[in-house]
Order: sequence, then C-alpha cells, then structure tokens
Amino acid sequence: MSEQTAATRARTAPDLGELVEQARQGRPRAVARLISLVENAAGSAVPSAPLRAVMAALATGARRPYAARVIGLTGSPGVGKSTATGMLIRAFRRRGARVGVLAVDPSSPFTGGALLGDRVRMQEHATDPGVYIRSMSSRGHLGGLAWATPQALRVLDAAGCDVVLVETVGVGQAEVDVARLADTTVVLVAPGMGDEVQAAKAGILEVADVFVVNKADRDGAQSAVRELRSMAGLVDAPWRPPIVPTVAARGEGADDLMAALDKHQAYLEESGEAERRRLARARDEIEAVALAALRSRFANLHGDRLDALAARLVAGETDPYAAADDLIAALA
Repeated sequence: MSEQTAATRARTAPDLGELVEQARQGRPRAVARLISLVENAAGSAVPSAPLRAVMAALATGARRPYAARVIGLTGSPGVGKSTATGMLIRAFRRRGARVGVLAVDPSSPFTGGALLGDRVRMQEHATDPGVYIRSMSSRGHLGGLAWATPQALRVLDAAGCDVVLVETVGVGQAEVDVARLADTTVVLVAPGMGDEVQAAKAGILEVADVFVVNKADRDGAQSAVRELRSMAGLVDAPWRPPIVPTVAARGEGADDLMAALDKHQAYLEESGEAERRRLARARDEIEAVALAALRSRFANLHGDRLDALAARLVAGETDPYAAADDLIAALA
C-alpha cells in the first residue's frame, strides 16, 4: 500500500468514539455505519479491535443497556408481518416514541445475498427522523434471525430508540429465536393458511405472548380466533396470550393490538419477568460469542485431531461421547 493511499484511508476512517457519540444522538448515518460494522463481523470468532471498541463504548454510556422495549414479530410467510410492523410503527410514532426496526430477510444459500424486501414494504416511514429501519440478511443463520441481530439491537438501544421491532425471516416452525431476544413476542397467523394448526404443532403457542389473526376480513377468521383461544386456554401459566384480530393493511385492530402489548408490558414489569428476560438475553449474547470463539479454536488448533477422531468413529474404534471427551481434554 502506498503512503498516499494509507494517508487517504486514515483521513476517511471513522473515529469510532465520534461515531458512537453520533449514534447516541440518533444520527441515522452513524447508526447505519455501526450496524454495518457489527454485520460484517457477524460470526467472527476473533472480533476485530474496532468491533470490540464499539461494543465497549456502547456498554459504558449513560443509558442503561437493554432499555429499549423489544417486540418480536414472527409467523409464516404471507401472514403480513411487514404490514403489521408498519402498523405498529405508526401507532408508536403517534405516542411520540422513537422506533427502530430490524427486519431479517432470508439469504441465498449460494451468494449470501438477500432481497431485503421488508424495507421496500416500509418505505412510507423512510423519511421519518423518528424511525430507523434496517433490513438484515440471515446469512444462513437458522431460527429466523441473523447472527448479528443482538448486536444490531444493542446499537439501536444505545441510539435512543424507545421501541425496537424485530421482524423475523418467516420460514416456519423453527422460528423461535426471537422469543429469546424480545420482551414481547407477537405470533401472526392468517385464516385459511392452517397457521393455527401449525402453531400448536410447532410449539409456537409456548413462545407467543400475543397472537394476531391478521387479514381478519377473510373467511375463516373467526374460526381461527376460536381455535387459538381454545389452545391458549390450555396454557397453565400466569400469562395467557390474547388473540387480536387485525386487518393491518387498513390499520384495523391497531388500538387493540397496542392495548394487548401494553398489558403484557405491565405484566412483565409487575411480575419481575422483564428483568429475568433481560438477564436471559444478556446470558445468551455472551454464550453465543463464547461458543463462536470455541468453534474457531476447534477448527484452528484441533482440526487434525477432530479429523482423526472422525475417522476412528467411522471405523467403529470409538463412540461420539468418548471422541468428544478426547477433544475437550485437548482444550484444557
């Protein structure tokens, strides 16, 4: 690299401290650059020095981490998650809240790219300075979220968002990671799609804090509400998820949905569940980083040992538990 090129990069390289401070002031460009930084480092077992510096700076600000209210929206493709997200943005903006949106789109298994169509469907909010919308590619990460979603959420939290809406990929029954990230998980279903049956079969009933039967102007909506209400009645827990019919494309049911979300938030605070969920989220975040580092250590330092153990397992000379014990002993 020439001295001139190095000098040019030095002048254009962002000052991370300044970037974090600008993000705290809610400046969209700074927020975008920080989220790009964490996305580019997603899944890296050895986080870059800038990423570590950003995370450290975000953790030491005046605003308490995990202060933003996090609402997750999940459901099958076609139920109207993006439309419902747009409806909630309008409702929270009417209250004067600053809203962040993390919309996760599925990525190509070949190129890693994504259409990022959720942002296209929310263009009406693009010019609102009180709304920040970020589409993220899942990059092959399972569970409905991207690997970098928790770190991006941390950036939006530090940027002063009062509410962060996290919209999942929408790939079906395995999409439960959002329940570990959100304070309130909203599961959307639509009449005529068999979603109420899928909810019971997939165990989503256990992760839903609020059910939304969207497109409630269609035939079968009342039947879907009844079936979900019957299933919710089987839940033996302090909180039973309410079922809210909506027609998100027309904004119908927005007030009822907001009332259900507020009621759940009040329950979280009064029961102490809110703090428990924040602690669980922090624990999961630490664990994910630590496990990524361990996987890299396996690959870099003990790849040959792992290959040899795999060969022994295939040859019938050992069992998977003994092989795993051998590998773990090598890390000690």
